[in-house]
Amino acid sequence: MDILITGANGFVGKNVVAELSTHKDKTVLPFDMDTPKEKLKEYAKICDFVLHFAGVNRPQTEDEFIIGNTGFTGELIDALREVGSRAPILMTSSIQATLDNSYGQSKLSAENLLFAYEKETGVPVYVYRMPNIFGKWCRPNYNSAVATFCYNTARDLPITVTDPNRMMKLVYIDDIMEEIFRAMEGNVTKDGDFCTIAPIHNILLGDMATLIASFPESRKTLKAIDMSDPLTRKMYATYLSYIPKDALAYDLKMNVDDRGSFTEFLKGSAMGQISVNIAHPGIVKGNHWHHTKNEKFLVVAGKGVIRFKNFFEDDVIEYHVDGSKLTVLDIPTGYSHNIENTGDTDLVTVMWASEPFDPHHPDTYFMPL
Repeated sequence: MDILITGANGFVGKNVVAELSTHKDKTVLPFDMDTPKEKLKEYAKICDFVLHFAGVNRPQTEDEFIIGNTGFTGELIDALREVGSRAPILMTSSIQATLDNSYGQSKLSAENLLFAYEKETGVPVYVYRMPNIFGKWCRPNYNSAVATFCYNTARDLPITVTDPNRMMKLVYIDDIMEEIFRAMEGNVTKDGDFCTIAPIHNILLGDMATLIASFPESRKTLKAIDMSDPLTRKMYATYLSYIPKDALAYDLKMNVDDRGSFTEFLKGSAMGQISVNIAHPGIVKGNHWHHTKNEKFLVVAGKGVIRFKNFFEDDVIEYHVDGSKLTVLDIPTGYSHNIENTGDTDLVTVMWASEPFDPHHPDTYFMPL
């Protein structure tokens, strides 16, 4: 399938082009503002599907709305009609097409041109009136509050919330791409003349700003972001894409002594705690048991032995571990346990605990093996 994409260098276009590059059965025919005009007819002649993302939303003059939105849509239709193309057309319009402003009216006029073309030729036309779109590669400080808030927050810059009670209707870029691929297979959901997209996320502008502003703190507290909430998960993924390239790394607090080190990595009430334990050669760590807290140990480097003993029994169980063979050991409740480095290099163990460490209720009791 050869796919003509107008607005290929825009926010939606970039994401779709990147996704299509992973599909060996699809070829992208990109068209943007700097593409030679003659390419439009060339691509129109060979394309199997048209993704019409091109548009103007921040022009220098009001006339540019008509030129960039309505006018270019007309040029696209003329090119397809001239070569006798039967390629279906998918257009990303805007919910503002129902409003009485220059941008909305230019989008409405573009929609009407496409519907007239569909009626004239019988070629399928899919028009989506998009709400606010968010995701990676969206231009900040332009026309997206999400992009601006993420960009500024990632740089410790102030954000301005003009109306915290304004309800935002948001759609995530990956959800749009899934819908686009369904449309290319002829599997769309329509409501009258228009196609619908889901899910739409609703959030107050003030709540959205608070959510985004909370993300940097997770680096300090090590508390995991709640990925069970779809909007939070998508918003956090978006936020990460705006972190400056020289600020992607952050240090952890290593608790170091002559035995090695113990470092917390990530924790949360729903996911417990993940830590990294390093033991020098000959060192034994642990020798304690828990009532309810349970753990998993995964040695990723070095050689060692993990020992267990039931509180009421004398037998000691041993499991030899080696970083060259990744094996997870469950640490049961009511068993004292320790880990000894029996090799010549540091023993590195990834440890998961069912709950974050609570100094006021550690549930950890010393008992040597």
